[in-house]
Amino acid sequence: MAEAGIDPSVPPSGPGCVECDEAGGWWVHLRRCAQCGHVGCCDSSPSKHATKHYQSTSHPFMQSYEPGEDWFWNFPSGEIYDNGPELAPPTSHPADQSVPGPASRVPADWQSLIS
Repeated sequence: MAEAGIDPSVPPSGPGCVECDEAGGWWVHLRRCAQCGHVGCCDSSPSKHATKHYQSTSHPFMQSYEPGEDWFWNFPSGEIYDNGPELAPPTSHPADQSVPGPASRVPADWQSLIS
């Protein structure tokens, strides 16, 4: 995998989706920008903030921010990579954080609200 657009030294922005946390929203899974560390929610989440981050910044790679997952997604090519450079820790949200999350904001009917 090409490493342009990846900065392994940048830590993640936090344990949850930046925009969902600011707006009181919730997410299904989390993704981390490999260039700037921004944590956003996946495309199954109602707000799709990881993709919106790519659309506004053109940062080309994201990595899963789920425990036990280390795959990367290349937005421009639509390719997935099983591995890549190790990014600055932490490499996932806390293992005890609920999925979907955060638990206090996930609606009871969440499954009917995702794509």
